[in-house]
Amino acid sequence: FKMYGIALNKAKELGMTMCIYDEYGFPSGSAGAINGDGIPRFANRFPDHTVKRLDKHEQDMTGPGLYAAEIPAGRLMSIVAMDMETMKRVDLTGRVKDGKVTWSVPKGTWKVMIFVCVKDGDPNVDYLDPEGVEHFVQMTHQQYYNRFKEHFGSTIDGTFNDEPTMYRAKGRMWTGAFNEKFAVKHGFDPAPFYPALWYEIGPKTSAARNYLFGFRSELYATGFPKVIQDWCDQHGIAATGHQDQEEVVNPVSVAGDLMLCFKHQDIPGVDKIGGNRPAERFYKVISSAAYNWDKALVMSETYGAMGDISWQTMYHVAMEQYTKGINQLIPHAVWYDDKKVTFKPELSWRHKKYAGELPQYNTYMSRLNVMLQNHGRHIADIAVLYPIATLQGSHHLDGKLGHYKGGVAVPEADYVDVGELLATEVGRDYTFIHPEVLDEKCRVTGRSLVLENPINHETYRVVIMPGHKTISWSNLKKIKAFYDQGGKVIATGTLPSRSAEFGRDEEVVKAIAAMFPRAAEIVNNKQGGMAIFLETPTSSLLREALDRMVEVYDVTFEVGKELRYIHKIKDGQGIYFFANLSKRPISTWVELRGPVSPEVWNPHTGNISAPQSSRVKRGDSDVTRVKIELPVTGSLFIVNKDAK
Repeated sequence: FKMYGIALNKAKELGMTMCIYDEYGFPSGSAGAINGDGIPRFANRFPDHTVKRLDKHEQDMTGPGLYAAEIPAGRLMSIVAMDMETMKRVDLTGRVKDGKVTWSVPKGTWKVMIFVCVKDGDPNVDYLDPEGVEHFVQMTHQQYYNRFKEHFGSTIDGTFNDEPTMYRAKGRMWTGAFNEKFAVKHGFDPAPFYPALWYEIGPKTSAARNYLFGFRSELYATGFPKVIQDWCDQHGIAATGHQDQEEVVNPVSVAGDLMLCFKHQDIPGVDKIGGNRPAERFYKVISSAAYNWDKALVMSETYGAMGDISWQTMYHVAMEQYTKGINQLIPHAVWYDDKKVTFKPELSWRHKKYAGELPQYNTYMSRLNVMLQNHGRHIADIAVLYPIATLQGSHHLDGKLGHYKGGVAVPEADYVDVGELLATEVGRDYTFIHPEVLDEKCRVTGRSLVLENPINHETYRVVIMPGHKTISWSNLKKIKAFYDQGGKVIATGTLPSRSAEFGRDEEVVKAIAAMFPRAAEIVNNKQGGMAIFLETPTSSLLREALDRMVEVYDVTFEVGKELRYIHKIKDGQGIYFFANLSKRPISTWVELRGPVSPEVWNPHTGNISAPQSSRVKRGDSDVTRVKIELPVTGSLFIVNKDAK
């Protein structure tokens, strides 16, 4: 702490700020046990508040007969017998007496399962338990405040958590108070549904999994990140950090719900590191979490373990991040000893490859931050439903992929591919909408779906339902209302047939049949609504479908000359950021919806100029055409100082 005090005083003298990294090693949660000095400080002090695991003990029985078993060590969560032919379930949890359970087995083939919550042995805090996380915060964050209170909210401006995850405990992370808290929220006992965590239980499987896995994700979101955020709010600083393994398509046993886990965190974050981990395919999930819950900043820990990468790669990565909504890049870059660099690169003046260009790069990034690091409105015409309901409905524990990779590959999950087609090939920006946000914060207004945030309010003209087998009925009901009032809907891959709520499957099937009665056809209604199903979405099919639906989009590119972009409005000023991430220079006309008085602001040089432009009509809409010329890995801003 003496060293930290010296650093803080020097930072204050220089007018700089510092952020608290909340761990000694990573992931956050053990106080040094993992990738630190190996001492499990948290587990030593709070052994009852470390990671818990859900175990299943099962026995196959053929009835009639007598089942008798001792209850295994741990906290009993559920005992259920299931007829393996009819899938009838019998809750035996209340039959325990003196540490044993007995049951007269009826005729048939039965599987009797005992579920217990046990200490896993992992030294990290129980991420699902706010009380345990409070202890961790007192061991870490509070110690800085006790010593450096005068720096909080000024020189100390934030805290950073690193790679918490639920794939630990074999992907079966659980907590002892799960059942009691579940019953308070949902009004029924979850114990009879525990078999669905591993097996099909009949028509209620998908809904049961959504209730159970969904509640676990909620405990995770309100456990670790929210407790830290609450402490930060009380002490005048911001909280950021990122999950481990963000690039797993099915996050149910990894981050739980990769959008929801950032609901209570000031600054959602992601990790762009080496090892062929395609984090860029998930940037939009992270930035959409910020848009959904009206947050200003999106962080990325960037460049770690990527080796001695080229300057072109560094600019390419930064441009892709900022066009996909990230606006706070934290370089994983500088080492105390540049002769002992564990994860290259060493991005400092001490490395001859980087020293000469660093000032120019830092100036470039500063200009991006000046323009985009704000609480402005993100403009997108397309909402893509985040398919957590189908991910949860198709997930089960102990999947064959192994816990580190998410356990279960969900065949219908094409949402990442659809999002990447939109962003990288079709040239249409979008926002993933979380099911909770669609229910609580979105309203159908005329032929639009409006995200009603105080600052980041967005208006969508098209809703895309990526592949779903299971969907929230409340979500589908709102999408159907949007369609009935003239809204445009695209579905891809797999049409949903199951509800995330009990007893709503039939209504899901009817609503889907009304919008998509014949899968291969385009369906229109009298109010102007349109529904198109793309069984195998490609960039050309998506582009064609979108062009049928909306006459003028916010930004339109010439086909084959698509750029990456983001459009925000801040204080009445329109800010468009364009980047050329293709392998060739691009000279093109870009169409911007509305009357725009464009200026080109060049972040590479700092120059401001007037581009070649003209105004035209597209149907009833005003459109401004702007000539843009960009080299490979080149970028620019178009600024409209009178944006509506």
